[in-house]
Amino acid sequence: MFQQAEMQTFVTKIVDMMKAEKLYSWQGGPIILQQIENEYGNIQSKYGQAGKRYMQWAAQMALGLDTGIPWVMCRQTDAPEQILDTCNAFYCDGFQPNSYNKPKIWTEDWDGWYANWGGPLPHRPAKDSAFAVARFYQRGGSLQNYYMYFGGTNFARTAGGPLQITSYDYDAPVNEYGFLRQPKWGHLKDLHTAIKLCEPALIAVDGSPQYVKLGSMQEAHVYSNGKVQTNRSMTGNGLICSAFLANIDEHKYASVWIFGKSYNLPPWSVSILPDCENVAFNTAHVGAQTSVFTFESGSPSHSSRHKPSLLLPGVDGSYFSSTWWTSKEIIGTWGGESFATQGILEHLNVTKDTSDYLWYTTSVNISDEDVGFWSSKGVLPALKIDRIRDVARVFVNGELAGSQVGHWVSLKQPVQFVQGLNKLTLLSEIVGLQNYGAFLEKDGAGFRGQVKLTGLPNGDIDLTHSVWTYQVGLKGEFSMIYAPEKQACAEWSGMQIDDILSPFTWYKTMFDAPKGTDPVAIYLGSMGKGQAWVNGHLIGRYWSLVAPESGCSSSCNYPGAYSESKCQSNCGMPTQSWYHIPREWLQESDNLLVLFEETGGDPSKISLEVHYTKTICSRISESYYPPLSAWSRLTSGRVLVDTIAPELRLRCDDGHLITKITFASYGTPSGGCQNFSEGKCHALSTLALVSEACVGNNECAISVSNDVFGDPCRGVLKDLAVEAECSLSSATKEPRDEM
Repeated sequence: MFQQAEMQTFVTKIVDMMKAEKLYSWQGGPIILQQIENEYGNIQSKYGQAGKRYMQWAAQMALGLDTGIPWVMCRQTDAPEQILDTCNAFYCDGFQPNSYNKPKIWTEDWDGWYANWGGPLPHRPAKDSAFAVARFYQRGGSLQNYYMYFGGTNFARTAGGPLQITSYDYDAPVNEYGFLRQPKWGHLKDLHTAIKLCEPALIAVDGSPQYVKLGSMQEAHVYSNGKVQTNRSMTGNGLICSAFLANIDEHKYASVWIFGKSYNLPPWSVSILPDCENVAFNTAHVGAQTSVFTFESGSPSHSSRHKPSLLLPGVDGSYFSSTWWTSKEIIGTWGGESFATQGILEHLNVTKDTSDYLWYTTSVNISDEDVGFWSSKGVLPALKIDRIRDVARVFVNGELAGSQVGHWVSLKQPVQFVQGLNKLTLLSEIVGLQNYGAFLEKDGAGFRGQVKLTGLPNGDIDLTHSVWTYQVGLKGEFSMIYAPEKQACAEWSGMQIDDILSPFTWYKTMFDAPKGTDPVAIYLGSMGKGQAWVNGHLIGRYWSLVAPESGCSSSCNYPGAYSESKCQSNCGMPTQSWYHIPREWLQESDNLLVLFEETGGDPSKISLEVHYTKTICSRISESYYPPLSAWSRLTSGRVLVDTIAPELRLRCDDGHLITKITFASYGTPSGGCQNFSEGKCHALSTLALVSEACVGNNECAISVSNDVFGDPCRGVLKDLAVEAECSLSSATKEPRDEM
């Protein structure tokens, strides 16, 4: 009952805040739906009948708050009648709510996935995201919401999982830095526009759309305000009509017959016909540009007030500045709120999540007999822990002996003791809290099971019930030596060559902010594992943990059901090397960067750079559909799109201009973005015409037709392929007239 009371207090507080700010739709605000609980149905059975009772209580509690708008429960198949049960998944076209009185709602459309330390980067192709959304609305969907639409950053220690990386970019249509991820953003925008064109027909149907079987794996759903004769042309019948044609075959193209004509459907695609005659959009035909992001601006500039007085050669021949300072972290007990008790305590119950770190220290007495035994056998004793969560490090007499990483995995670490009393220190590190599942309060962190020493002449020593001294956190962390006003709380010294690759070391330096307004990122791929602060703000955890070599492919074959392990990238590379620094945290000069490094790294190779879209490219066939804007042009009540040529459109980030066309060919070009080449058929005027239309502008549009470029090879289907470079501009010009 205590938990329910707290839950009600929290939800009531949120609802009262929304009402006070007049955010509900009936108050003129933007909120039209609200959610109680999140995917509780996935874990409800773990609690038996108590889980069912809690779900019903939560629903009634929410309904009693009189918000005036509907409540939803995601993945809750037994949601009460007054609560809308909704779908969270990669695909929701097959989802049906638990009552015919409820609309079909997709609350989480997973357009990407999160990444974990030591894993590859997930990628969901734009074509598959568009296919999933089109299928949802084709099969009667009412409302769909992307998760995520805008990627973000898990600043400070907010990353969960555990083991989720600091970036929560998620392969979302808008990336972590606020830039449009193309072609995903543009392709989905075109999809939304095409669906919007169908709105009159979609809302004209009260119930299910008209279903037409077109083949073994092809089907149509027709929305209209009347009965449609699907074997005849729709011209002149006076009906409002829109249709979705789907080919769910993963391998074969299909030609289907409907509305008195033939339509070609690529594998795993949906064509949208806003007028039941002309195709406005197909999910497999991408008309949006591809954008290639870059980090650029060279290495970090040292603050003008902190010029390096000495440059020392680094271990790899590079140079770092003596304006880097270091301070060593104390291993084990450093004071503060340390305490001693018998037994191994659970990590989170001790730290209360005030720090990632918890030290465990005990003493081990080693006899001459023990040392002689190990020497004669040529072996070392080993520390064994049944299970550890996230990261465990073992120290003997203040020296790091070894580490283990994993989620409740065993640890076996050889250790080297000296005769007499030895100090054994264990460091438990969490890398995010458990963020989902039943009985979260029982998950915990730290160590489980036995902690013992093996390989002794007289048998194992069980340390599980020994007296351990506990220390929460790092001395530097609790002394806040990362804050500008707390620099005197640590003993800093100029960095020397020996300080490179030194574990459990604090580093600091000063830097100037890059000019301009482009987002800023810091490269920490030369470091090991730790945390980074800028002007006292915790950027987050960093970790150069490398993903396995296997699991990625050079190309992504998107047709077929998507999962987070499909179309992965970045195998054999650190999962994350670049970290976002918000511009709001920076001042023009004298910015303080502080790092706590656990395993050893090279700060001289850190770089501070700006993030922007440097390369943009597109390839459009003359057989593609006309631009969606053409659907606003009506003639005698009909849309005449068959005489309008497709367009190739390019656009740089805001504040940037197209400064160079690096490739342009109208004909039969081959390859893709950053790998285009001319084919046998090529219009010689392409580069000049595209340069005239685009260079000096933020965006441009070019008609893909012989009328613009001439016909370099009659009777051959031609493409226009263009690659351009964007650069920062102080003043963006108005776009020229479209070609």
